[in-house]
Amino acid sequence: MSVPPTTDRDLWISWEQYHRLIERLALAVHTSGWQFDQILCLARGGVRVGDVMSRIYDVPLGILATSSYREAAGTQQGALDIAQFITITRGSLSGRVLLVDDMVDTGSTFLKVYDHLKLQFPEITELKSAVLWWKGHSLVTPDYYVDKLPTNPWIHQPFEDYDSLRPHQLESWVRKGSQD
Repeated sequence: MSVPPTTDRDLWISWEQYHRLIERLALAVHTSGWQFDQILCLARGGVRVGDVMSRIYDVPLGILATSSYREAAGTQQGALDIAQFITITRGSLSGRVLLVDDMVDTGSTFLKVYDHLKLQFPEITELKSAVLWWKGHSLVTPDYYVDKLPTNPWIHQPFEDYDSLRPHQLESWVRKGSQD
């Protein structure tokens, strides 16, 4: 699949590019030498990143649902909701934790999640962050990132096609995909 050209305002990412970015992020963490016990991803954007990294590192994956991009069809950040519970495959959140997401935009979500984790999970001894994209206007500097985006473009990720797909459209969607 080809994507439109990237500009200062729009960054278009294909599935192949997306997976390479995750691999580069995993490599950046590895070459740093930092060892962690668990990965906590922020849903929804960080789920794919966390899944791939937990497989590469063979460590438990925790998922914390957060939501702030609900305004204007998901293009404007609104009030942040943080889920009450974390889903994790083994034990509870503790030790050295790598917090992953797809991007740090304004940094507001990361700041609030950091405070939430410190309060709710005192067993966390060290918390570092890893993202694919770090936007230039962010209030937060991630510990690990792949690309810094000084012009703060809107990132068009490959899975966004599903944001407008509805169940009644699936039959024609699948049929269209089988013709490629």
